[in-house]
Formats: sequence, C-alpha cells, structure tokens
Amino acid sequence: MFRFLSFTTFLATWWIAALFAGGEKLPPPPAVLAAIVEAANSGALFLNLGVTLARVALAFTLAMTLGTAIGYLMGRIRLADRVGDPWLILLLNLPALVVIVLAYIWAGLTEVAAIAAIAINKLPTAVVTVREGTRALDTTLDEMARVFAMPRWRAFRHVILPQLAPYIAAAARSGLSLVWKIVLVAELLGRPNGVGFEIGVAFQLFDIPRLLAYALSFVAVVLIIETVLVQPFEARVSRWRPRAA
Repeated sequence: MFRFLSFTTFLATWWIAALFAGGEKLPPPPAVLAAIVEAANSGALFLNLGVTLARVALAFTLAMTLGTAIGYLMGRIRLADRVGDPWLILLLNLPALVVIVLAYIWAGLTEVAAIAAIAINKLPTAVVTVREGTRALDTTLDEMARVFAMPRWRAFRHVILPQLAPYIAAAARSGLSLVWKIVLVAELLGRPNGVGFEIGVAFQLFDIPRLLAYALSFVAVVLIIETVLVQPFEARVSRWRPRAA
C-alpha cells in the first residue's frame, strides 16, 4: 500500500514538473513510456540490459570472492592487515573514474578491462566490511572448536561462517549498490553496448525520452533484484541473531 502510494506520488510529481519545465527538458511519463516500448519492441532494451547485468554479475562475483578472502585474512593475521591496510586506504580513496580510465589505457577498450575496473572499485568495501566482521568473531567459539577437535573446514563452515554471514551480506548489499553505478560509467567511457552506452548516445543526441527510458528500466531491474534476491538473502543469513525487543 505504502509503496503504491509512494510510486503514485512520484509519477504525479514528475508529471507536474514536466508541465512546468516543458516537454523538451523533462518529458512526461507517457513520452518516456513510449520510448521504453519502442526500445523493447526493437529488442535493444533487453539486449543492453542483459549485457549490463552480465557485467555486473561478473564484476560483483569477482570482487566479493577476492574481497571476502582478503578481508578474512586481514582480520585474522595482523601482519597481513599491516601490509594490506595502506593499499586498502589507497583503493578506498581512488576515484572510480581514474580506475576505469587507467584500466582502459593499460588494457585497452576490452571487456576484461571494464570488468576488472568495476571489480577493483567494489573490492575495498568488501574487504573492509569482512575484515571488521572477522575482528568481531567470538574467540570462545574458536576455543570450543579446538577443544572438540573439529576439523578446520568444518569449524569454518559451522562456527566462523555463520558469524561472518551478516557482514558478507552487508558487503554484498552495499557493494552491489556501488557496482550498479560504476558499470554505467565504464560502459559510457569504453564499451559499444549496455545501458551506460545507450545513455551516452542519448546524451549526444539530446534524446531525453530515450535517456530516461534506459535509466528507469535499469532502475526497475535493480529494484526487482533488490526485492527478490538481496533482501531475502540478508534476512536469511541474519535469522539466527536475536531480534531487538
């Protein structure tokens, strides 16, 4: 009910703003809807959305895998934390645009360069979150696992991983929101397809309905993934924690 009311308010505000700004600067919802239908009928909308989602999936998986491993290592081993912390600070403060441009210069305008640049921009947030989760692990549970002589992999799976799961979920959620934005920049600067590329073309042609059509379609897909996949996953991995009264 509240989501429907919020959506209705958004459409009404958009329509009123379009009346004041003029259709050339801010097209009304019907004009953007017509652009979405046109792009969907031609197949371009689904093709570009699919390409962008594939890049997001690859970069996100790569960044989360490396980030979780590095964050756990830095949280467990003090030497690894001291060695890796300066690099972590550097990556956290390095602008995403610089990383993308350097990747394209060094590796060329290739798919590998784009995915690597997106993953590198997401990597430090995953490392920091997992590292803090590792530092917060209950040491008494580690002692219990040693007392009962649990195999290392079994102890990791049943003792450590459940404690880390909420932090991994938080890293995934925050990182995914970051990847959504960075992938569009990477496509805008150096790829021949994808939502970011189409937004760049629309900008060059001053085609605002087309620009908003791709932007809103992308946002709709992001909201669906957030609602169907991310939120249930986060709730599942945190279900063992006691709820506040």
